[in-house]
Amino acid sequence: MTGQSDTERRETVVIGGGQAGLAVGYYLKQAGRSFVILEAGARIGDAWRSRWDGLRLFTPARYDGLPGMAFPASPHSFPTKDQVADYLETYAAEMRLPVRTGIRVSGLWPSEPGDGFVIAAGRRHFRAAQVVVTTGAYRRPRVPDFATELDPEITQLHSSEYRNPSQLRDGAVLVVGASNSGAEVAMTTVPGHRTVLAGPDKGKMPLRPESRLARWFDIGFWFFVNRVATLDTPIGRKAMPFVRDHGGPLERIWPADLAAAGVERTIARAVAARNGLPVLDDGRVLDVANVVWCTGFRPDFGWIHGLDAIAEDGWPRQVRGVVPGVPGLYFVGMPFLHSGGSALLGGVGRDARHVVESMAHLPRPMTTVIASETATAR
Repeated sequence: MTGQSDTERRETVVIGGGQAGLAVGYYLKQAGRSFVILEAGARIGDAWRSRWDGLRLFTPARYDGLPGMAFPASPHSFPTKDQVADYLETYAAEMRLPVRTGIRVSGLWPSEPGDGFVIAAGRRHFRAAQVVVTTGAYRRPRVPDFATELDPEITQLHSSEYRNPSQLRDGAVLVVGASNSGAEVAMTTVPGHRTVLAGPDKGKMPLRPESRLARWFDIGFWFFVNRVATLDTPIGRKAMPFVRDHGGPLERIWPADLAAAGVERTIARAVAARNGLPVLDDGRVLDVANVVWCTGFRPDFGWIHGLDAIAEDGWPRQVRGVVPGVPGLYFVGMPFLHSGGSALLGGVGRDARHVVESMAHLPRPMTTVIASETATAR
């Protein structure tokens, strides 16, 4: 641990500069709090820029704005990943939020009793009275253990690494995971590769996002995911594990589209490796040159130390973002933090506001405020 002279003091540190971190920053600024946002990416929005080519949101632009700034697109259009990234970058600039890019937090510890937290980011250290973790749950790709038993000549990519078919070898492709990401990836690979999409049927939404009828459906759906499906209601508590652990029904690409494009669809699961090749639970061995794992993510909070903040299942112990057992520690931007919309662009603001309002009764450490304002003035 570095000495005090080597540590930058801040009243509040927000870890993560994505949509959740920026929404928290908006309300912190509205409340007159002193804070800094630490973002690992070289640019704000890089987490979106790094997704696969052609990715678009399933929610129309009218529902994709952060607090205080509508999304700058036709309200019924569906923004691309790059439009989202640029919006986040513009939002931070327009709201004049103190975001520091290129700072990846590597550890969070309690400080001396009554003195908040210590945050490590490489050789840099910060001390803060409050910390808001907004890194989300999509940090550690979920890949089955048997993936290490596949032939090393097989190209393996997780959906977080996949951009376009140029990354693939000649030969067949197995896409594992048949929710929306798997369906979209399969549609990009099938023009030049025999493509098998494996995984249980997730069903499909009753309307495609772009249909005119969906505009009316979206009104009710958006109200439902933000106001009805919350952890305060039985239906929300029942939906929470499904949203966190399972892919949702197909939205933009339906089963008929996959069949028409030539994607070979199977509801069998990839469960093992045999002679270096993937094996399905129906006994088939697939001779493929590539595997794309569209199998989701696990939360990763192993960098949080000495704080009773993470439950045995890896998810934060929190009530609407507030960690009861650790005063001053908060989480925002997790799937179903409080509602079905908690991790969405248009829904994260409600949790961010609640967390900042929860800070209102906390004292503002004078030494921290002075140090923060002095650093900002520079």
